[in-house]
Amino acid sequence: MSTTEIKIGALATLVGPYAAMGEDGLRGLDLAVAEFDGQIVGKKITVIKESTNAMPDDAVMYADMLLNRHHVDFIIGPLSGNEGIAIRDFAKTRPDRAFINGIAGTQDITLRSPAPNFFNFSSHGVQWMAGLAEYVYKTQGYKRVATLAEDYSYPHGQIAGFTLQYCKIGGKIVEKFWVSLGTSDYSGVIKAMPTDIDAIFVAVGGTDAVNFFQQYAQTGRKTPLIGGSITIDQTVLDTRGAIAEWLVGTASSGPLADDNPDPAWQTFVKAYRTRYPRASSPSLATWGYYVNTKGALLALQQVKGELSDVQARFMNALRNIQFHSPTGVIRLDHNRQANANVFITVLDRNPDGSLYKRLVKTIPNVNSTLGIPEDEYLKIGAFHRDNPPACP
Repeated sequence: MSTTEIKIGALATLVGPYAAMGEDGLRGLDLAVAEFDGQIVGKKITVIKESTNAMPDDAVMYADMLLNRHHVDFIIGPLSGNEGIAIRDFAKTRPDRAFINGIAGTQDITLRSPAPNFFNFSSHGVQWMAGLAEYVYKTQGYKRVATLAEDYSYPHGQIAGFTLQYCKIGGKIVEKFWVSLGTSDYSGVIKAMPTDIDAIFVAVGGTDAVNFFQQYAQTGRKTPLIGGSITIDQTVLDTRGAIAEWLVGTASSGPLADDNPDPAWQTFVKAYRTRYPRASSPSLATWGYYVNTKGALLALQQVKGELSDVQARFMNALRNIQFHSPTGVIRLDHNRQANANVFITVLDRNPDGSLYKRLVKTIPNVNSTLGIPEDEYLKIGAFHRDNPPACP
C-alpha cells in the first residue's frame, strides 16, 4: 500500500434518470476533498470515479473494479437505494476495506443485516420524512391523499415513513400507485388517480419527476402535490426550468433547505457556487456525497492517514467521528448510521422567478427509526410496496 498517496474510489450514477444527481454528488465529493487541499498529513488524495446506472449488479461490478484493478483504499458511494443494498452486501466480502455511503437512501443499508465496515454519514429516506405528514395534515389541511412512487427500496421507505406518521394522526391514504424506475409515460397513472383526495404524495426523482410534472400540468388537474425528498430537489428544478405556478407551495422534507440561515450552510452554498458558477444551489446529492466524504477525511486525519492493520484504526475512527456539517451536527449510531436534522420546506419563488425550497420547520437530530424504539420498529418488518399498508 502506498505511503504517499490515498486512493479513494467513488461510485455515482451518471447514466439514466439519476444522471444529474450523480454529477452533483461528485461535485460534493470534490468540495470536501478541496477543503483538505487534496491531501491528508502530506499524503496526496487521488479520487478514481466510476459511473453506475442505478442497477445493483453493475454497482458491485464497478466496486470490485475499483478495489482489484485500481487498488483504491476505500470506496465512497453509491447513489441509488438498491445499489446501496448491493454495496452493503459486497462490503461483507471485503472486511479489510471501509465502504462509506454516497447518498443511497434505503434504510436497510444500515438497519437490517448491516455490514460492520459500511458507514453512512448521510441520513436516509425514512428519516427524511420526519414531520412532513404532520405539516401537510395540520397546516395544509390534507386529510386524504394518494401516493405515487417508483417501485424499489428507497421510495418504499419514503412512502413508509410518511404512512407511519400520517395514519397515526388520522390521515387517510386512499390508494397507492407504483411505477418502474425510468418511467416516461405517466398518462395512465394520472388518469387512474382518485378525485376525492386533497393531495398526491409523489416520490419519484430525476428525469422521472420532470416527466411527471410536465404530463401532470398538461392534464389541467389541480390536485395539490406533496413532494418526496428527491422529487422537489434542486437537480429537478434546474432541469425543469420554469415550473407552473401551481407547484409553488408544494411541501416536501429532507436533509436540506435552500434558505437555511445557518452560517455553515451559507458558507457551503457560497463555496459550491464559487466552484460551480453555472449551478444554482447544492442538491441533496451534493450534500450527501459531501458529508460522507468529509466524515471519511476527518477520520483519516485522526489516524494520520494510516490504513494498515486491515484499516482497523480507520474504521474505529469512522465509527466515533462527530462533526459539524452545513446542516448541523452529524454523529453515527450503533449501526454506523447518521442521526441528523431534517427540514420541512415549501416550494417558493425568488425575486428573479427561480424556485427554491423555503424552510418552514426544522426537526432536530432525527434517528434511524423516527423516534420509535428500535426493537419495536423492527417488528413492523422490512418496507415494501404493501408494508406498511395504506390507511383508507
